[in-house]
Amino acid sequence: MSKNAEEIIKSHAELFPPLQVKLALKLCSNECDQGHLFSDWDSTSRGDDEKKKKMMHQLELLDKNYQPGGLCEYIKNAKKLLKHAKEGQNPFDGWHPSVPKGENVEYGSKKHRELEKIGLKQAKKTAFVLVAGGLGERLGYKGIKVRLPVERATMETYLGLYVKSILAIQETDEVVRTSGQKIDVPLAIMTSEDTHAMTVDLLESNDYFGAKKTQITLMKQEKVPCLVDNDAHLALNDEDKYVLQTKPHGHGDVHSLLHQSGLLKKWKQMGVKWVTFFQDTNSLVFRVIPGALGVSKSRDFEFNSLCVPRKAKEAVGGIAQLTHTDGRKMTINVEYNQLDPLLRASSSDGSGDVNDPATGFSPYPGNINQLIVKLEPYEKQLSKTGGAIDEFVNPKYKDSSKTAFKSPTRLECMMQDYPKSLTGTKASVGFTVFDNWVGYSPVKNSPEDGKKKFDDGQPTHTATSGEFEFYNCASRILRLAGANVPEPEIDSKQKFNGMSFPTGSKVVLSPSFGCSFERVESKIDNLSLTAKSVLIVEGDVSFENVQIDGAFEVKAEKGSKIVLKNLSVKNKSWEWRSKANAKEEITRLCGFEIKKKETSSLLYSEKNKTLVVDGDLSQLELKTH
Repeated sequence: MSKNAEEIIKSHAELFPPLQVKLALKLCSNECDQGHLFSDWDSTSRGDDEKKKKMMHQLELLDKNYQPGGLCEYIKNAKKLLKHAKEGQNPFDGWHPSVPKGENVEYGSKKHRELEKIGLKQAKKTAFVLVAGGLGERLGYKGIKVRLPVERATMETYLGLYVKSILAIQETDEVVRTSGQKIDVPLAIMTSEDTHAMTVDLLESNDYFGAKKTQITLMKQEKVPCLVDNDAHLALNDEDKYVLQTKPHGHGDVHSLLHQSGLLKKWKQMGVKWVTFFQDTNSLVFRVIPGALGVSKSRDFEFNSLCVPRKAKEAVGGIAQLTHTDGRKMTINVEYNQLDPLLRASSSDGSGDVNDPATGFSPYPGNINQLIVKLEPYEKQLSKTGGAIDEFVNPKYKDSSKTAFKSPTRLECMMQDYPKSLTGTKASVGFTVFDNWVGYSPVKNSPEDGKKKFDDGQPTHTATSGEFEFYNCASRILRLAGANVPEPEIDSKQKFNGMSFPTGSKVVLSPSFGCSFERVESKIDNLSLTAKSVLIVEGDVSFENVQIDGAFEVKAEKGSKIVLKNLSVKNKSWEWRSKANAKEEITRLCGFEIKKKETSSLLYSEKNKTLVVDGDLSQLELKTH
């Protein structure tokens, strides 16, 4: 133990509760070696006593929040992982990869329809978890990411879309009929210190988007201390020696939060069988969740990773089954920069990560961090581990000696690494693959970073691409359902923030219109749109012999129904106009503004009644903007 630090702490003992003094002395032990935290404290002057109290309170919180084991366990784990990093230890030494078990599902196929039916019946037994701890800084956005609009035709936010998707699922016949009653499907949201208050404000200012307040639980993730060197010394703030530097621990904390909050036990008592995890800015995920739930149920997967087809060596982690020389097995996500070397080392010809000639894709599907777990074994496993997930450290060294860091680092964990804790068990771990167009459209890059990716021929994952992919997904679903909707095309002359995207009809199908493919298909009987058309549909609306050449908004309020027959809706529509360097934040992110010229609209709100509009355009309101 650092004698000087021990004496300093004891000389200040009257300032702090006994437990804080005990913690400080423990941190100064030879095992933890954190005496530097206190060595500059002045015992002769008490002018900084309040700052010292705040520091001790911060240490107490950091100790409490890192479970199991507290700060001393964090330091112990950090020393081990930093040693491995310096030595360049291969985490997959002794492991050999093979293709895991899973399902490739073609959206709209017979198999998909069957899986959706199975999945919707499981929806009444499902809880949802949204991982939303991040701000939009990487996007160039000042607020929380879930406040971003998915698209600008309706300005629906990501959080609004997610909550309404859950509400639409709980209203389906499969859920209501099989349960015999209305079910409030629970949603937990993981926030952070940065996002918590803004998430609460977004929910409250929108009346929880129609959900009951009791349906939604917020879990706040805390940060972990930064590490300044290979000996895992905790980093103090450069400008205030009484404040420790902290950073997020990673989205793997969602597992420990669910365990520590008691939510899993509560959900189990409610009859929940499945927990579905999804990310903050993937607008398409609820298109594929019912089918993926069907896969989990039919294959009895304890852990199911939602995936997309992945090209060999593509910068996306791949799902692989790993078998150790001692016989242990695990099915996990392997980061793309580790997968190819692992495959090369294991193959007889050193071929590495290559595409399957039959499919044109790698046999190792791309992980998109949308997960479904079976609650009962998940809750039992977290009870054993305390919710802890395997950690890693990624220090940026100043030079090849690996003795000093460019800046403080910290331990991190990822939610998709939970299956590592199942190594050696008989747990059934698999995957479900859907095509990108229907299941994966993340928004995570700024216009500037997106432009670089665009120039390199990569997906941009910007607010612009996210919006057009949302419209194009809905258009394609309508085509699969039998509607005549033109394929989107790229106009190289039309650029948004310097990027071109496939564009065509702008279609928004709200969750209340159809949360499954079969439900959408049942409402389409001869519908056609032109490339300039805008169609926004909300509620129970069906189309029979309807042609749209313009902008059409139609909404049936909850409990009412609209049947559209023999209609030809034509007007001047809306225009997506490129606008560079806009002052307004969302316009700047998207690179365009919408010029609304004319809109035909229809709203019906009579409860338990059906409005039939048969060839009579006078029942529609034409708005000139």
